[in-house]
Amino acid sequence: MRKLPSLQDFKDRNVAEGSSYYNIDGEAYPETGWAQFKQVVTRTFRLELFVGLWVVLREMFKFNIHTVQYPAEKLPIGPRYRAVHEMQRLWESGTERCIGCGLCEKICISDCIRMDTKIDENSRKAVTEYTINLGRCIFCGYCAEVCPELAIVHGGRYENVSEQRAHYIGFEDMLTPLDMAISGKVAEYPGFGAVTPHEDERVKVTPLAY
Repeated sequence: MRKLPSLQDFKDRNVAEGSSYYNIDGEAYPETGWAQFKQVVTRTFRLELFVGLWVVLREMFKFNIHTVQYPAEKLPIGPRYRAVHEMQRLWESGTERCIGCGLCEKICISDCIRMDTKIDENSRKAVTEYTINLGRCIFCGYCAEVCPELAIVHGGRYENVSEQRAHYIGFEDMLTPLDMAISGKVAEYPGFGAVTPHEDERVKVTPLAY
């Protein structure tokens, strides 16, 4: 039968030479009020306190401050950062890229995308309602990866504040303004889900089978 260790076994530690224990010559902790007073006076006249105050004053009067004045100034974020969604338009006509296929709604693992479509007068599918519940969205990027038309990407707006817990974002709020799209002020967004740079240069000629 195995013998259980006693309390004395834990107290008798092996502190022999060559072990991982080292003796440190530390200052004894003051036990009386007079000893505590002498410790405070000794530490004060060692100028340790004034060294710390000098460091604070030196940093206060520096003019090369690196503080970002948010929200007037914002730090740059990576082009593949997954922030609030944006809906893209076509360059030539300014038409919405979204074709209402519903793949983003189906692949959403947090079940936060809702889409309704209809057939318009030209017998084409049109999106009538598109909402994303940002309170449920985990910004995984699956919706941008699965979109066949590169219609939805993750933009650079990472501020997402609302007075309500259930914060919804509509299709019109995410869509690129039409006047900016027609005037050519909006270039192809390099965000998460968009075409990577120099993609045309990487395309190779498909070999023929005959």
